[in-house]
Amino acid sequence: MHTPRTRLIAAAASLALLAGCQQGDDPGDANPDSTSTDEAQESGQADDASTSAGPDGAAPPVVEDAPEGLEDFYGQDLEWSSCEGSFECAELAVPLDYQDPGGATIELALLRSPAVGQAQGSLVLNPGGPGASGVDYAMLAPMVVSAQVREVYDAVGFDPRGVGRSAPIQCFTDEQMDTLLGADPTPETPEEQEASQELMQEFAAACAENAPDLVGHVSTVEAARDMDILRSALGDDQLAYLGASYGTFLGTTYSTLFPERVGRLVLDGAIDPTISGLEMGLGQAEGFERATRAYVEDCVAGGDCPLGDDVEAAMAAIPDFLDELDANPLPVRGDVVEELTEGWGMYGIIVAMYDQAGWPILSQAFAQAQQGDGTMMMFLANLYASRSSDGSYDGNGMQAIYAVNCLDRPAGEEEDLDRESVLEQFEQVSPSWGRYLAGEGACQYWPAQAQETIEDYSAAGADPILVIGTTRDPATPYEWAVSLADILDPGVLISYDGDGHTAYGRSNDCVQDAVDSYLIEGSVPEDGLSC
Repeated sequence: MHTPRTRLIAAAASLALLAGCQQGDDPGDANPDSTSTDEAQESGQADDASTSAGPDGAAPPVVEDAPEGLEDFYGQDLEWSSCEGSFECAELAVPLDYQDPGGATIELALLRSPAVGQAQGSLVLNPGGPGASGVDYAMLAPMVVSAQVREVYDAVGFDPRGVGRSAPIQCFTDEQMDTLLGADPTPETPEEQEASQELMQEFAAACAENAPDLVGHVSTVEAARDMDILRSALGDDQLAYLGASYGTFLGTTYSTLFPERVGRLVLDGAIDPTISGLEMGLGQAEGFERATRAYVEDCVAGGDCPLGDDVEAAMAAIPDFLDELDANPLPVRGDVVEELTEGWGMYGIIVAMYDQAGWPILSQAFAQAQQGDGTMMMFLANLYASRSSDGSYDGNGMQAIYAVNCLDRPAGEEEDLDRESVLEQFEQVSPSWGRYLAGEGACQYWPAQAQETIEDYSAAGADPILVIGTTRDPATPYEWAVSLADILDPGVLISYDGDGHTAYGRSNDCVQDAVDSYLIEGSVPEDGLSC
């Protein structure tokens, strides 16, 4: 459940605008899709991919660092053109299948926000997900990186393969996605469990039918190989990179595959690359429990908390609220989804855990719900899903996340465990969220497997890599950052004592100054810096 940082930035902006609203104000006609941009041309599914041997048909330049068989792709000339206002756009050709580089190719969408001053190189950005648009993220460069960093770096974003404008995987229609996200997340009876499994099977089957070539080629290893082609095309000997959330896993994978090409890498909101899907779910359950308690304590301390005036009672009120939605959904105004179900309510609460700016709005949504109106809670759920009230989705992030995760962490040991045993583990670490995050996903039905996996993530020989962890991060628990900094031979840990998801750009001067000095000057902070 990795909410991409582009969505979080958009959500924070929307929540800030709402923060001045009084209880009972009507957001039903508001458009939460604040990251929408004019649609760039999509390259289509990979089954329509070009089959030319080279990316542009011309003789490629000689590139000394090109791996054998990929000479046509490394060092390709990027044709930048003005787009989306003051930005520049281009496309990067990469092989669909790295085991068959002479076969089909796909085009990755790129966007560059030029440096304000004299550029010393490019800083490649990834906001996470998996499934988030790096193109949209680069458009938000003034909010993503500091003015000092923008002075000396071109901020470059790319939509990873299968995402956004880069041969996007589209499995379900928007209406089907509404059904998927609004479905019962805690099926209890055999009939409910069967219906839930059928929905996941239908989704996996739709991916296989609608994206037969791509469904097995959107792994993080392949995206990391794409990123090295991008580095070469940008003309940089080493990669400078800022990755958030899932973007840290992408950056870690890159550093493992190309340690000698690691420049200044910042991994914020880190993921431990060695954990299984089950361990990831348990870690997030614990993280969301910790973040929810922080919200509840703040709500109660502020007085007039709609969940009550006792922390433990307020904590219990949240699962009780979702249980009530399961039995009696609330009406929603101004949305094609007319009822706030338990599924939508879950996403509405969860999105506010990613940034404490959302806490007052969540309290307003609870208060409104107590009056029998689910509109504001649905508004929050839409922020999570990058969805508009007209039922349209901004991008395919909620679909691509399954496609990437199921290749990276296929269903494994979960199949050998009794469902009740798994549920017990989750509820033990998270009374509030355990049962929601213990649900079975689509990976057990996924129609493809990754062609390449990694066993050793030490990135031996790479230059120092900054790893940032936030102590009460819900989606990427702090413990994962500690683990990653230890796994990486060149890992340098920065700890931020705070709330919300990720730290750089939303924490304090200690984090900001350390990252900026590293990116601009190459100054490596002391390992274990506490901010």
